[in-house]
Amino acid sequence: MTAPTGAIPRTAAPAGTVDVPTPSNPAHDAGLLLLRVALGAIMAVHGAQKLFGWFGGGGVEGTGMFFASLGYPAPEAFAVVAALAETLGGLALVLGLLTPLAGAAVLGTMINAVAVKWGGGFFSPEGVEYELLLVAGAAALALAGPGRWAVDRALPVLRSHRLAHGVAAVVLGLVVAGVTLLLRA
Repeated sequence: MTAPTGAIPRTAAPAGTVDVPTPSNPAHDAGLLLLRVALGAIMAVHGAQKLFGWFGGGGVEGTGMFFASLGYPAPEAFAVVAALAETLGGLALVLGLLTPLAGAAVLGTMINAVAVKWGGGFFSPEGVEYELLLVAGAAALALAGPGRWAVDRALPVLRSHRLAHGVAAVVLGLVVAGVTLLLRA
């Protein structure tokens, strides 16, 4: 028997579990690809500013001095962590590689950015609307998964994205961001 037009194909599930529908809508996959590439590229470039001093950035030393002014302990170490989270998280989002964890890395970093800028209101240039948009995009990608056009599709554990992976990643990003903010003076 053939599936009716518009039916959602089902993936083979491990023994003892229920089959899970796998979306196969090209528009859905194209939208996720666009979001991944845009958000990932923006984050990777910002990370490269902090890590290497590229694109007019301050590098680890300049970012460390900025973090010191914000009250972070071991500011250069936190600068490296933020730079790596942005650079590697961004590049992983572009590729669709370990997407839930990449989303969590961006989410946690950007929650710290929101906390740092919180007193400046909502709108630019001092506001947090840009950072909140990046937080929402990172959380959305962690929850929704990368779509079909991603490296994750070649990884057995992540081939079929599960909401549980996304929720766990978002919780991880929130916890790490919270701990980081608690360490800040």
